[in-house]
Amino acid sequence: MRAAHFSLSGKIAVVTGASRGIGRSLASALVQAGAGVALLGRDGQALEEASAALAAHDGRVMYAVVDVGDASSIEAAFDAVMQSMSRIDILINNAGVEQPCPSLDVTPDLWDRIVDTNLRGAFFCAQAAARRMTDGGSILNLCSLTTEVGIPGAAAYGASKSGLAGLTRALATEWAALGIRVNGIGPGYFRTALTEPFYQDEHWQRSMLQKIPLRRFGRLDDLAGAAVFLSSDSAAYITGQILYVDGGCLAAL
Repeated sequence: MRAAHFSLSGKIAVVTGASRGIGRSLASALVQAGAGVALLGRDGQALEEASAALAAHDGRVMYAVVDVGDASSIEAAFDAVMQSMSRIDILINNAGVEQPCPSLDVTPDLWDRIVDTNLRGAFFCAQAAARRMTDGGSILNLCSLTTEVGIPGAAAYGASKSGLAGLTRALATEWAALGIRVNGIGPGYFRTALTEPFYQDEHWQRSMLQKIPLRRFGRLDDLAGAAVFLSSDSAAYITGQILYVDGGCLAAL
């Protein structure tokens, strides 16, 4: 094995939900590994700021506003990437939403908003990327602990993330003939804007830490190695898998 196997030099990556949190951190990791990166998200100003910050580190970076719940918006964004970058080798499907809610109170609108973003959006972004991956490529779907376990108040979110596991396996088997690998990363407990409401509860924090063998919450850079590895040539024979980065949480259940 050579260090070059982990290099993403010459590759072009697309990261959705890339303006902040996990998405921005993963985009930064790909830039540091040598990839050119297209940042996609809903907030144009936040994308511009993130793009400028990454470009300051000598990265080849562009951004495009996208609504992953709208197929035409996805196509327009991926067309913009191709116009600017000329190719797509890597997609990280990170865009996601969550709104904890007791299952008896979930409305059709809330269900649709979560599932359309987390699952439907991931599929159509993967489809858009695959159509443009003329030399094969790698797709990473951001899964969750709820992909494997049930969490009260997260019925819609858990359904979307469980569906993402099935989507990952289905696309991996179908698109292998195209030279496209499809895998997932399952973060454990990471403090982001999406999960911040949980961390406001000190009792919740103490309770969760007791369930994590490494006895700490994840840091954003804990996901960098997994993303770069699965996107690189070192993972050339890995597809249809989900790598959980959770401090041992699932192993301890």
